[in-house]
Amino acid sequence: MIQQITEGIKISVQTNFECSYFDGKGLRFGFNYFIEIENNNPHPVQLISRKWTILDALNENEIVKGEGVVGKQPIIQPFESYRYNSGCALQGPMGCMKGVYNMLRLSDNHEFEVTIPNFRLCADFAQN
Repeated sequence: MIQQITEGIKISVQTNFECSYFDGKGLRFGFNYFIEIENNNPHPVQLISRKWTILDALNENEIVKGEGVVGKQPIIQPFESYRYNSGCALQGPMGCMKGVYNMLRLSDNHEFEVTIPNFRLCADFAQN
């Protein structure tokens, strides 16, 4: 599990190779990632938006931006956490992701960025 703490917000990431499949254009490799966001502060925060950089070993970087995560902009109470899972497909069996969450501290409307640590995506057969 990969972890990073920014301004009292702890991000934990775990990945899983799901499958390979043909999408009509070529072979694709599907990955799931599971994220836990822990608020270790005495004030509630809200996840407003995200920005991902996805590096596919056989392709160029892809930038993905959007509001919230999986259709939600969760409010995370003090000393509580929010968990979700999502996924991506790569052209190659290996890659990595990293990014930032834009957060809002609700007590004073302070906006800040939380680092999503760099994590590997690797198909089972490609691991050493």
